[in-house]
Amino acid sequence: MREDKPKLLIADKKGRVYDLSRFEATGMKAGEPFRLKPRDLVRLHPDSELFVLPGRRPVGYDFEKSAFIRLDKNPFIKKEKAVYAVAAFLPPGKTATYSASYTECGRVKTLPLFSYAAVAFYKNGFYAASVRVDREKRQELKGMDLNSLEKNVKLFKKLFPKNRLIRHLEKCALTYACPAAKNFFLKRYEGPLPTSPVCNARCIGCISYQPGKTCSVTQPRIRFIPSAEEVAEVALMHIRAVKDPVVSFGQGCEGEPLMTADILEKAIKLIRKTTSKGIINLNTNASKPGAVRRLFDAGLDSMRVSINSVREKYYTAYYMPQGYGFGDVIRSIELAKKAGGFVSINYLVMPGFSDSRAEAEEFVRFLKKTKTDMVQWRNLNYDPMAYFRKLRVKVSPSDMIGVKELIREVKEKLPHIMHGYFNPSRMRMRRMMKRG
Repeated sequence: MREDKPKLLIADKKGRVYDLSRFEATGMKAGEPFRLKPRDLVRLHPDSELFVLPGRRPVGYDFEKSAFIRLDKNPFIKKEKAVYAVAAFLPPGKTATYSASYTECGRVKTLPLFSYAAVAFYKNGFYAASVRVDREKRQELKGMDLNSLEKNVKLFKKLFPKNRLIRHLEKCALTYACPAAKNFFLKRYEGPLPTSPVCNARCIGCISYQPGKTCSVTQPRIRFIPSAEEVAEVALMHIRAVKDPVVSFGQGCEGEPLMTADILEKAIKLIRKTTSKGIINLNTNASKPGAVRRLFDAGLDSMRVSINSVREKYYTAYYMPQGYGFGDVIRSIELAKKAGGFVSINYLVMPGFSDSRAEAEEFVRFLKKTKTDMVQWRNLNYDPMAYFRKLRVKVSPSDMIGVKELIREVKEKLPHIMHGYFNPSRMRMRRMMKRG
């Protein structure tokens, strides 16, 4: 194989990773393998991780045979039969354009709740099939000094010994390594305000609740409802300490914040009674239009709505809403815009589905109809093969336009829309709108 071709990566049962010069690296979309070209690849960021995929055989492209080949044996260790596919978990700000390419061996367990980007060995280094969608360094590890973090955790607890929310965020930061919680204690960027132990959806990829233990949660939910005073205390601490702050309801360690709308409403009023500084944001499934209207009336500034699809059939298959429908989501967005709020769509991207022609066309129509201000291109943390089975959808290779092309198409057709990964601060909103 020519040296300028991306090489296939495989792993053995001990987690050791090898590159194979005979086989080109491949990516996968909707269960179909694709040859990876150099233009598809970006050097792997230091904050990335390599995953070994159990029960999944790697698929490479045999240049000599001009065919896709599944590898069942490790060519480096003759006695070892098992060989496994390798994937990359990308850091915030980067969106996968291809999933790792593999075939399942018999009945396999659903992969843990992460995203699984295609990865290759190229130019003497690891490269991933991805596109950078946000250059802000908000959640890069090199900006999060552990000594400062631990020092500030102790200080905050001493200053507010009775605030249960601070103690909860301490566990998020130090046990689960949540970057949002770390930033709160480091007095940077966006501060998290989790409030809800319950949810009115049953998302198959929920990272905080999985009934039946089909797969492990990555961050357990908050177990109590903090008071409005506790929430306001945390929010005001962050707002006062940060130059251009954002505070957000709706975190990975909770259910749906609209289920505690009364607490949120009171907390927002307490915050805004004290200061007009910063952005108060709501990350939500937007299931309760009446509650959304009340929160914006109270002083909420922005809302980020998470969706995996703008087609109701596939949205419902993923979210499994309990007591609301996709129409309520659209109505909530309309009310937020009517109230003068800033609305982002947290678009959960799965290569092969999100960039299918049918979904792309509906997505553009949806953005126009709802007058959305921003798209946050985030990776959907779910087993790629299982996702298509759960949604009962098949997409032919000829129908896939590509994730990069999807982003480019949205930018061309709707040039006024902001793009990124993080909830924007007030100053960033102004800068981006000027450029637009």
